[in-house]
Amino acid sequence: MTDRNGVSLAYWGLVLVPLISLTVFYLYPLSKVLWLSVTVPKPGLGNFALLLTSSGIHRILLTTLRISIITSSIALVLGYLISYVMVHTTPQHRTWILFVVLLSFWLSVLIRAFAWLTLLQSRGVINTALLHAGLIDSPLALVRNEFGVVLGMVHYMIPYAVLPLYANMKGVDQRLVLAARGLGASPARTFVRIFLSLTTPGLISAGVLVFIFALGFYITPALLGGGKTIMLAEYIAVQVNDTLNWGLGAMLATTLLITVVLLLCLLARFASLREVFGIKK
Repeated sequence: MTDRNGVSLAYWGLVLVPLISLTVFYLYPLSKVLWLSVTVPKPGLGNFALLLTSSGIHRILLTTLRISIITSSIALVLGYLISYVMVHTTPQHRTWILFVVLLSFWLSVLIRAFAWLTLLQSRGVINTALLHAGLIDSPLALVRNEFGVVLGMVHYMIPYAVLPLYANMKGVDQRLVLAARGLGASPARTFVRIFLSLTTPGLISAGVLVFIFALGFYITPALLGGGKTIMLAEYIAVQVNDTLNWGLGAMLATTLLITVVLLLCLLARFASLREVFGIKK
């Protein structure tokens, strides 16, 4: 009996500690954000009504949506190509490609954003090289605009596209591809009807995952956008830190949270969230 009680206490101790930590450091702040969105500056749904009436918020939302879609599309195409090569190359080359893909995870997003600033600014490496080569007469506007934001975000998002796609492609039975080729199908038709069809769930899950990250991205758009291309996360920071409009900022954060939850529900229809986020059973 004593041993059983001791095991029981140890078990509940292991369970309660993370639950209390999660409540204190996550659920409580989240509930405060939700509360502020409907109580500041006055109780009601006035802040949420701005989603329908404010042209400024519409512009921010459309900019965020457009950049997220462009970023996700480019990252998916590049991620699909990289994953396809990884599946069909030698183990040694696959290891090196995977190393390069994972290398970006080891670098701070802030360092990468400043690196892109160094490369893309008017007196940066790229413009300086083009000017010295006589290919341009004046520096190109490569940063502090939407182009710079998309470029920096695509660089960050490619690994999040590659890893789910590669995991999905590894599960494709290559004998089906060989059978299609043996029956006379062209390489293009075999790819579209067999390989692409079988990897569509991975493509969808990777696309939703990248899109979720893109919606809430802050550091890269803030630095490479230079205040001229403002996305939702940066706009929320401005409302909370600069204008002290906490109700509006909390409403936008709540809207973003609800959108992410809905997208995760969509993602769960096509892939196991445990597998997507690398959680082993």
